Amino acid sequence: MEHLYIFDTTLRDGEQVPGCQLNTIEKIEVALALESLGVDVIEAGFPVSSPGDFEAVVQIAKAVREPIVCGLTRAVEKDIEVAAEALKSARRARIHTGIGTSPYHIQLKLKSNPEEIIERAIHAVKYAKRFVEDVEFYAEDAGRTDNEYLARVVEAVIKAGATVVNIPDTTGYCMPYEYGAKIKYLVDHVPNIHKAILATHCHNDLGMATANSLAGVMNGARQVEVTINGIGERAGNSSLEEVVMAVRTRKDFPVITTINTPLIIQTSRMVSSLMNMPVQPNKAIVGRNAFAHSSGIHQDGVLKNRENYEIIDPVSVGVDESSIVLTARSGRAALKHHLDRIGYRYTNGNLDEVYNRFLEMADKAKQISDSDLLQLVGKDQTSGVLVSLKLLQVLAGMSTTPMATVHLMVNGVEKAATAEGNGAFDAAFKAVTMIIDEPFELDEFLIQAITRGSDDVGKVHVRIKGRNRIYYGFSADTDIVTASVKALIDALNKMTGSYDE
Repeated sequence: MEHLYIFDTTLRDGEQVPGCQLNTIEKIEVALALESLGVDVIEAGFPVSSPGDFEAVVQIAKAVREPIVCGLTRAVEKDIEVAAEALKSARRARIHTGIGTSPYHIQLKLKSNPEEIIERAIHAVKYAKRFVEDVEFYAEDAGRTDNEYLARVVEAVIKAGATVVNIPDTTGYCMPYEYGAKIKYLVDHVPNIHKAILATHCHNDLGMATANSLAGVMNGARQVEVTINGIGERAGNSSLEEVVMAVRTRKDFPVITTINTPLIIQTSRMVSSLMNMPVQPNKAIVGRNAFAHSSGIHQDGVLKNRENYEIIDPVSVGVDESSIVLTARSGRAALKHHLDRIGYRYTNGNLDEVYNRFLEMADKAKQISDSDLLQLVGKDQTSGVLVSLKLLQVLAGMSTTPMATVHLMVNGVEKAATAEGNGAFDAAFKAVTMIIDEPFELDEFLIQAITRGSDDVGKVHVRIKGRNRIYYGFSADTDIVTASVKALIDALNKMTGSYDE
């Protein structure tokens, strides 16, 4: 098994998405997460593009130790000099330089000719080698470049000293069979190809980025250039999590990676949060619904054996367990599973009547909650509530330390606490934690607007870990801090409550 190098360009290509810019501190935070994830190369930025990008590359080069830190340049001496300066502190530095090679780029963008492009490519690689040993060359728009000419370019830059040669499908134009054939052509027709690593860099304009990357790997590429959540220019880049899990799940790939896959979900959520770019629910591997089942047939199969409908163990990517979602399409197995979970035991015969009532309820609601189930089996929703909110006061502002005072009724006894925090939410949550004598961990915290305008009703969803299980809480209020505390209390009641048949 050969090593497949994971080159992450979330901080360069991914950060080019409008509205997703990060400051230097945030970039360092992401870089450290990528190091923990186990990526081989971090493309930290395009140093010559702005003082901010230069400083970010400088600081990332200082912050990480294990991955190669890479800076992007054009085939321009000034670009290369600036990148070399930014990478001075890197333990392992790489300059990534290149030029367009397709007829579109040569004629329409660069106003040049094929022979001059080869000379400029050679000069850029040789100039970069003055500063670092590890030089990667990119043949921009290689996806639309004639294979014979591309092979000449690749041979020339390897002879000039390139250690990695990147074959980008810059516009996402290629089909997998075409891109795979392009990589194979280079492997078969470039005499010095064994002296460099071939890399893929695929965009998703036709939804083929991951497929093209994998086709490249199957035909000899040993570096894939990817981003967390597949973010990037236009429709995005090849997704790190998709490529890594495809290689791990399928046994026909002759490669392995060193990615610490249980950190995938955690890293995905960090990038989504910092870049303010939500992950679509049905996104492979990291989407909210990637391991959720609502069809009765699927639910029954998963409950009998996970592998009936899941080719990936959710734990392997950092998801605690599959989700069995109760809807009108759910079957008896799913209903019995959830009733068992909240403390009700039914035999199959006794379940029939409850199931019929469940279907009537599910036809009227999009999704069935634990409270709905309690109502379904005739349990008073409030009888199991141990904790309720009596008072919440929050002090926050630009010139004050956020502080929250919370009064809770706990088993009929009023208890109070005051806490400071990193914002109103944090302060309120800490105050609740001080009152609740039960260890738990806040695992997920989501806010969603229900209505529009300044008097919005906000819906809050929290997920907590406690007692070796996951508990969910929901609430809605025009005051989002109040909604957040109530949602947390809802989850805590499910954790501490006791429901008996």
